[in-house]
Amino acid sequence: MTQIFADTCYWIALLNPRDELHNRVQEISATLSGVMILTSDAVLTELLNSFAEQGPHFRFVASTAVTVLKTDAKVIVVPQSRESFHQAFDLYCDRTDKDWSLTDCSSFLIMRQYGIDAALTYDKHFEQSGFKALLR
Repeated sequence: MTQIFADTCYWIALLNPRDELHNRVQEISATLSGVMILTSDAVLTELLNSFAEQGPHFRFVASTAVTVLKTDAKVIVVPQSRESFHQAFDLYCDRTDKDWSLTDCSSFLIMRQYGIDAALTYDKHFEQSGFKALLR
């Protein structure tokens, strides 16, 4: 089964109809049958943080989505361990020439570990790290 990584901006656009990428994400999502989606605890943390101050409705939407994703058979949520945190932190520290977030660094390491070359993201940092950003 093909695997693809889903970044925070994908989940935000999927859940927020006012997001400028919402329609594009809806179209792409309709083509993902037979695809295993990988995401991470760090990505889901960013998702929840991004909706935290948008009021009760969006907090509910985000928390419901995370609950569903954790049990969806077509989604793997890669847990963050102490070791994975330190590996991402090392990459973050090593690449001071980039403005990659810690979550970006964690995502890149997960993608390499699983042999994934494309991400559901608009984030140019994925391209800087050698991956395809499918929402660009």
